[in-house]
Amino acid sequence: MTDLIFGSTGVWFMIGALLVFFMQCGFAMVETGFTRAKNAGNIIMKNLMDFCIGTVVFSLLGFGLMMSENYFAGFIGAPDFQMFTNWADFDWNTFVFQLVFCATAATIVSGSMAERTKFSAYCVYSAVISLVIYPIEAGWVWNEQGWLAQLGCTDFAGSIVIHMVGGVSALIGAKILGARIGKYGKNGKVNAIPGHSITLGALGVFILWFAWYGFNGAAAADGRYLGQILLTTTIAPAIATLTTMIFTWVKNGKPDVSMCLNGSLAGLVAVTAGCADIDAIGAAVIGLVAGILIVVAVEFVDIKLKIDDPVGAFSVHGVNGMWGGLAIGLFATGNGQNGVTGLFYGGGFNQLGAQAIGIVSIVAWTSVCMTIVFLVIKKTIGLRASKEEEMKGLDITEHGLVSAYADFMPIGVSTASLDETFDVEGSVPATQAVPVQLAGKYDMASDGIKITKIDILLKQSKLEVLKEEMDKLGITGMTVSQVLGCGAQKGKAEYYRGVVVESNLLPKIKVEIVVCKVPVKAVVDAAVKALYTGHIGDGKIFIYDVEDVVKVRTGETGYDAMQDVE
Repeated sequence: MTDLIFGSTGVWFMIGALLVFFMQCGFAMVETGFTRAKNAGNIIMKNLMDFCIGTVVFSLLGFGLMMSENYFAGFIGAPDFQMFTNWADFDWNTFVFQLVFCATAATIVSGSMAERTKFSAYCVYSAVISLVIYPIEAGWVWNEQGWLAQLGCTDFAGSIVIHMVGGVSALIGAKILGARIGKYGKNGKVNAIPGHSITLGALGVFILWFAWYGFNGAAAADGRYLGQILLTTTIAPAIATLTTMIFTWVKNGKPDVSMCLNGSLAGLVAVTAGCADIDAIGAAVIGLVAGILIVVAVEFVDIKLKIDDPVGAFSVHGVNGMWGGLAIGLFATGNGQNGVTGLFYGGGFNQLGAQAIGIVSIVAWTSVCMTIVFLVIKKTIGLRASKEEEMKGLDITEHGLVSAYADFMPIGVSTASLDETFDVEGSVPATQAVPVQLAGKYDMASDGIKITKIDILLKQSKLEVLKEEMDKLGITGMTVSQVLGCGAQKGKAEYYRGVVVESNLLPKIKVEIVVCKVPVKAVVDAAVKALYTGHIGDGKIFIYDVEDVVKVRTGETGYDAMQDVE
């Protein structure tokens, strides 16, 4: 069985590559869920295109720069274009595997620059990352002739080479691009901008965690280390998530859902470099540190540096990519696939030093290159969408997509409604309508019967009780709306990703009732009976005189328009 999976056919190697490709879906869901709905289609489009664009440019040049056998001074490969000139002997397996890894590095940048980046600019910098920036630095570590590989720098599956590079690029891009409108006030106040779907974000994290088993496990040289890799890849994110939950619970009074999702990813990123060389204890410590780092880094970037990173890309991938790279120099046992030994297992400072040199060098390369790329784009085609485009949302302005969620398109957009699809065909003639006296014209009522409107604002939990009381009075019609409002009760401030979310507006229910036959006092007394608790927030009742009522179907007015059909 081992020979079948890990032999010359490379079946497991390719299965792992396919799982890495599936991570594109996970990144798309995380980024979409952690941002606003008006940009959901734009984010999906970017995650789709970075792989498609990356495939083209990595095939043309990137793979040769990274994995060529003709490597100049340990720095850069000389493209030999064997994919086009020697197809029969081309190493397809290695190419496919490196291609999906390259796409991962490019897609990390998308989240930090979401909601305000021009789509054309995204296409350009994504292409440059896959064409030059990632292939060159990855070759330093993963090409046997690379100067960092010769130095002894190790990165089994990409904490440094992929995640750190994507995270650093994300931070630089977010800084040059600037914050989203409304993120920071003139007085320096940080405003929380919650994502529109924590469900999508969670789905993305679960997809990424599942696919990460291929991300880390595919490079197992044989079956001997696969179990170790999968186990450490499970322990680290689990411990990281628990740590983040406890940390935010103690710090903010409640466990932060979105931060815990980031904690899972932080643990996965941190263990990626050393998953084949550490034991369970090392994986647990790596996860523990990652779970704290993610919270500290997100809040430091957001609150102190005032760099707007909607999904925490730098904190997850950049910071924890660095930590994961250094962790090999601390926790490598010497019994793993790469045979390296860390400081805490008797290896001295040699491996830790090699890891530090690799991290500093790759950060410097990425920082210089991406700064140049972003500034050139900014000065030429423009990096940021206009203020009007950002306010409207990039779905409509960049792609002509009114909404990524069809059932929530604005009124007036030409989509079929339930009435148009399922109602009876045509209008009912007056002779076939419910037999009532038709009014010839809509004159104001002169029957002298008073009509009163009663608006009741109440807690959401009291709606059913109120409805029961109204039924007892014989009130058969009411309009119920979910509203936001505030009075003496302002609500308790909550936290989203370490930032206070102002709760001045509280969710309430508004019930509108119009009566003419039922006494107003009876309605008010019944409402007070249903809603009263004696605490602030019980609600309010507003009473208005109604000038007239017109029933559309019959034209009846006044008292007659208020009566039900027998």
